[in-house]
Amino acid sequence: MVQAEHLRKTYGRTAVLDDVSLDLGAGEGLTLLGPNGTGKTTLLRIVATLLRPTSGLLRVAGADAVKEPEAVRGAIDMVGHGSWVYEDLTALENLRFWAVMGGHDAGEARLRAALEEVELDASADQRARTFSAGMKRRLALARVLLGRARLLLLDEPFTGLDRAGRKWLGEFLLSFKARGGALVVATHSFDAGVGVADRVAILAGGRIVLDRPAADLGLEDLRRVYDELAMGPGTAS
Repeated sequence: MVQAEHLRKTYGRTAVLDDVSLDLGAGEGLTLLGPNGTGKTTLLRIVATLLRPTSGLLRVAGADAVKEPEAVRGAIDMVGHGSWVYEDLTALENLRFWAVMGGHDAGEARLRAALEEVELDASADQRARTFSAGMKRRLALARVLLGRARLLLLDEPFTGLDRAGRKWLGEFLLSFKARGGALVVATHSFDAGVGVADRVAILAGGRIVLDRPAADLGLEDLRRVYDELAMGPGTAS
């Protein structure tokens, strides 16, 4: 689903990403860990075709995402650190807007079915400004259901969620993978992030310094490796 080779992104003389390579298959989840400022969001934005790399190869769903970004955007959806909802629109109106702009079926039955799947059907006619952070995150994920994305990119998706919301989101992401979707989750939440991952990567200094199967690392081992590789010995994660 994703093939990235030697990606580099610079701003002037500053390299935000430096020689980043990764592969991600259908039905696979990658959790991306790293301190603030190490390039996690930049990498997600490049894979989402929202930002061009300075150099390197990026293929998504078999197409060249650098030369032909329009050819792959239909397969990608991204939920950023902010939920990108329109506060003065209702949940249903937000979905209708996204569906029309994305060229998807905007029939009310389909929109309400998407809201039901993310457990917002009872709030369909409420304005988004009345929603909690968790409800806004669910509304943003309902958009994913409309577009039938095959690759889902999430930036700190567990932030601001209570225990029930984190549990629901984890189950949603596992279900997305089970349907053949691929995930990249950038997060500081070790337990929740590893819970949806097949692989864990650590980004530090603009480079991927570790990429291993999640099953090979327990949480204690992962925190120790993270401290050593990304934060430095003795630094809290």
